[in-house]
Amino acid sequence: QVHLVESGGGWAQPGGSLTRSCVASGFNFSRYSMNWFRQATGKEREFVASIASSEDTFGDNTRYGDSVKGRFTIPRDNAKNTVFLQMNSLKPEDTAKYYCNRTVYWGEGTQVTVSS
Repeated sequence: QVHLVESGGGWAQPGGSLTRSCVASGFNFSRYSMNWFRQATGKEREFVASIASSEDTFGDNTRYGDSVKGRFTIPRDNAKNTVFLQMNSLKPEDTAKYYCNRTVYWGEGTQVTVSS
């Protein structure tokens, strides 16, 4: 059974940094692309970032939503079945619930709040 468990982050001031982690289980982690999405109160769920499977070695294996490009990165550690979301230069508009995703599977999401 697939499980995605997020942790990390919480609150940061504008301009600060946070790192989210997502530990996966129940499948061969290195063979799958992994994604992060977010949903702010009253808004639709938004794509944040993705990283291709470790078997995909052609070109840049990461993609980012326009609103986070240049500020967020999405590394993965296949030995630990973990994908990260490193968030830098945070803005108040980054406040949202962040979800780890693999195809139809979702983590429960954890809140990130950016405020002064």
